[in-house]
Order: sequence, then C-alpha cells, then structure tokens
Amino acid sequence: MTAIHIEHVSKEYRLGVIGHGTLMHDLQSWWARWRGLEDPNQRLDAVKVKGRDRFLALNDVSFQVQNGETLGIIGTNGAGKSTLLKILSRITAPSVGRMTFKGRIASLLEVGTGFHSELTGRENIFMNGAILGMRRWEILRKFDQIVDFSGVERFLDTPVKRYSSGMSVRLAFAVAAHLDAEILLVDEVLAVGDAEFQRKCLGRMQDATQNEGRTVLFVSHNMEAIRRLCRRVVLLDHGTMQLDTDNVSEAINGYLSVSRAEANAEWINEDKLAHDPLFTPCRFRLADAQHKTLTVPIHPGDDVDVVIEGTIEEPSSQLGVGYVLFAEDGTPLFTTSQHDTNFENVLSLVPGLVTFRTKLPTHWLHTGVYTLALWVYQHRVRHLVNPGEQTIRITFRVEGVPGNSPYWDQPRMGYLAPVIAWTITPATH
Repeated sequence: MTAIHIEHVSKEYRLGVIGHGTLMHDLQSWWARWRGLEDPNQRLDAVKVKGRDRFLALNDVSFQVQNGETLGIIGTNGAGKSTLLKILSRITAPSVGRMTFKGRIASLLEVGTGFHSELTGRENIFMNGAILGMRRWEILRKFDQIVDFSGVERFLDTPVKRYSSGMSVRLAFAVAAHLDAEILLVDEVLAVGDAEFQRKCLGRMQDATQNEGRTVLFVSHNMEAIRRLCRRVVLLDHGTMQLDTDNVSEAINGYLSVSRAEANAEWINEDKLAHDPLFTPCRFRLADAQHKTLTVPIHPGDDVDVVIEGTIEEPSSQLGVGYVLFAEDGTPLFTTSQHDTNFENVLSLVPGLVTFRTKLPTHWLHTGVYTLALWVYQHRVRHLVNPGEQTIRITFRVEGVPGNSPYWDQPRMGYLAPVIAWTITPATH
C-alpha cells in the first residue's frame, strides 16, 4: 500500500521580493531597487524568466513511498532536500503538483521544532505531542519511553531554554519517534547528537520500520547512515530528481561525484550568514605554506593551515571556533576547536576582526575528497554554526600515498592513514 504519493511537485521562490523579516532590511532592499542597484539582502542567485526573477528549489519531482519503507533523500546543500520535507510536512505548499498521504505525519526538521523555550521539558513533550496531532492519553502512554530514550530525566522540569542543543534534539527526536504517527520525516538534525545517541536514533528508526511498519523519510549527509538504514534512495541535485533507485551504492556514488565537482577550498560570507555578536564568520579557507588559498590538491604531509576569520562585537570567554573533518561518505573523522589547547587565550579577544589558524593533519589522510564544516559555539550553551548541518563548509582533494613510509605505495584500510613510530626490542634469553 502506498503511504506517500508525490506527483510533479515544484516549488518556486520569487527573488528580490521585499519581506526579509526586519524593517531595516526591507528599507535597504527598497532603496537599492529604487536606485536600480543589486539588492544587498538577496541571498540566492537570480534566474531571469519572462522578465522576473525566480528560484526553483524543486523542479517536477515525482515518487511513491510504500508503507513500512525507509526512503533516503540525499544531495548536496541546496539540492532541495529540506524544501521537499517542508512541503511534505505542510509547512509550505508546492507551487505546482500534488501529494497524497495515508496516515499521520510526525516531522523532525529542526532542533526544538514545536518547543517553547520558557516551558519545561515535561511541558514541551505534551505541547509538541499535541502539535503532532496526538491526544493527551496517547502521550501519557508513551511518556516514560520518551523520557528514557531522550536521557534528560534529571532536567525534565527545567526550562528548555537552559538545555544544550544536544539535549534539545534528543528530546525532540524522542517525542517524534515514539508518538503514534504512521509517517516519520527526519532531517539532518541527528548530527547534533553524540555518536551513542545517533546509534540509538538509527536503531529506533530501524525498529519503527521493521517491527512497527512505519514509513520513514530520512535526509542525511552521512552516507554510512543512509547505507545502513535505507533500502531505496532518491538523489536530488539543484531541485531535480537525478535518481530513484533500490541500488543504494549507485545513489551514493552519484552524490559523491557531485560533491567532488563542487570542491572548493574557500568560503566567503557573501550572503551575510550566521551573524552573531559573539562571532560572525567572514572567511573560511585552506592556506598553503605561503598563506595563499589552496587551488590544487593536497598531498599527504603538505604544510596546510585551516584559517577562520571573523568579527567579534561582544568578546566572551565562552566563544569556541573550530571545525569537523568529514570523509567522502559523510562520516565525521574528528572535531577540533581552539579550546583544545588555548581556552584562556579567548579572554584576550577584543572587538574587531580576528583570525583563528591551525594546522591540518594532512599526514593522516588517504587519497579522496574531504569536507571541513565550520563549528562556532558558545561553550555548553548553544551552536552559532552547527557543523552537523554543514551549512558553512569547504572541500578539498588529497592525492598520493600517505606518509614517508617506503612500504606503503597504495591506500591502506581505514579512513585515516597515520604513519606511526614503532620500536622493536629483541627478546632476551
């Protein structure tokens, strides 16, 4: 039986339309248009069609999902994945096309969706459950399971505004996963949780499909999670559906080929993203030994710096700046920030432009394509830039065999390839 039927769905956004959410930005846009200048607040590339600007976030997408099926939706940033889930969640309506559902839908698209920061975790469970269409007795029946799964029992009567982002997403996922909805929509928010919680979430989704017969649509940049959870994958690229296949490996290879084509070792904040008084990123790049932005592949052992530039308005000792390194299939390899060794140095920061710089351990890396996702946070309080969402990222290619060992002339098994010193001591008789 078909649970979801999508027929020729397109979503078009008109660009340059005033309505940015603040009076100041609206006035800036109006003044620029009146003078015939480019809108300083326009965040998407304009496409001229019949005398007006438009952006097709989705273009003629059609597919069906059967009851009990887990469908993976993959694609690079801007491919249309989140737009599709928002349409399915009825947050926004399609410009063209139609969709039909059989069953109630629970969605987890953003951290804390449906939560009120002033209410406690307990109160938010009931409120979020009501938003998802559940009756009070249904929530009470699953309440203990929700709390146990989320792991926030000690803080259940604490306002959610005091929760870390990880605690919020654990509770939000626990509510959505345990309520009696037939269809579960899950975006990349699981990346906020730690590795143990991500395993619990994947296990819960497997249980929901295999034992409870629920339908799951799963969006992720983690290809190992897609490979483990999904038996069918839809690949999106710039709003169009490139693949709808039961061959998960084929879809993943298609995704990785697009990622390779988009390799870029520098990000510049042209779209005024992630503005925050604690730290606003301006530039994120890889630099060679001469401090120039890399334009060629890296070889294992090359001297490469990760450089993060930004502005500070309100200095804070809680400010953390770093990155997460992802493998080609989306697996996080390691996380680092300036708090690793220089926590006290943050106290010396003053308002203005600041540069964070560190060495990239290139001698660990195999041949392949890697992604660095920017991480900016207020220590134990909140994410300013969440690396799990990979909204601010750079990519680069590594070529050549790792290290200086003469015995390794081809890639070794594993994600990383460090050349580690050994000692050999002959046995004494």
